[in-house]
Amino acid sequence: MRIAIVDTTLRDGEQAAGLVFSQAEKLAIAKALDQVGVFAIEAGTPAMGAEEQTTLRAIVEAGLSARVIAWNRAVRQDILTSVHCGFSFVHISIPVSDLHLQYKLKTTREAVLQQLVDAIAFARSFGCRISVGTEDTSRADEEFFLQVAAAAARAGAEYIRYADTVGCLEPLKTYEVMQRLVQKCVLPLEIHVHNDFGLATANTIAAIQAGVRMASVTVGGIGERAGNAALEQVVEALTELHGHETGIDRAQLPDLTQLVARARGT
Repeated sequence: MRIAIVDTTLRDGEQAAGLVFSQAEKLAIAKALDQVGVFAIEAGTPAMGAEEQTTLRAIVEAGLSARVIAWNRAVRQDILTSVHCGFSFVHISIPVSDLHLQYKLKTTREAVLQQLVDAIAFARSFGCRISVGTEDTSRADEEFFLQVAAAAARAGAEYIRYADTVGCLEPLKTYEVMQRLVQKCVLPLEIHVHNDFGLATANTIAAIQAGVRMASVTVGGIGERAGNAALEQVVEALTELHGHETGIDRAQLPDLTQLVARARGT
């Protein structure tokens, strides 16, 4: 079975405490990720400002084989900034748990759903291809997640990310939830988990074993709080324990790991 590896070292990974990659480091990491064979590189968030935009333009213009993706809120200005940076594939993210909707955004399910549909239509008006991210999904109502997926599919999104934003999943629960969602969701699923209980890699593998075909990872598992699922661990486990193909050249992983470690100053 072929599993698509979506690397978010340059976006979620850089949210690790105290970590800021330079433009040269980001470009070098993007090229190294491309060389090892990741399916997609989540390169960053253009809305963060002019310096980030300059870096992201350089990555877009590097002519990489991997899909290079910009992370966006479901906000027109964010998407427009991504388009101006040259992105043709944009990730549009919305919170889906009632906790986030009520206390973070102070909005309703209906309003955020319409906001997502409008944002997808806006991005598609520029010819962009779309993936959708759902935040705090592991604490959200599954039926609402499925509604979001259905609306995103009708609007033209290609796949949807299930995010364990607070890292509260464990492998048996992950397998149970993903096995159910794979059957019901109209879009292909990507699993994105955090490592608060040291279970990010195990949860990612459980999701793949349940039928998910896209895994979000970072080099060395870096990321905010306790980090994300580690690219190296996920690829090794999928390959050696379960016989999946990832398209990753494992012989080049040590060089990639060392490159990111040097950029982190470790």
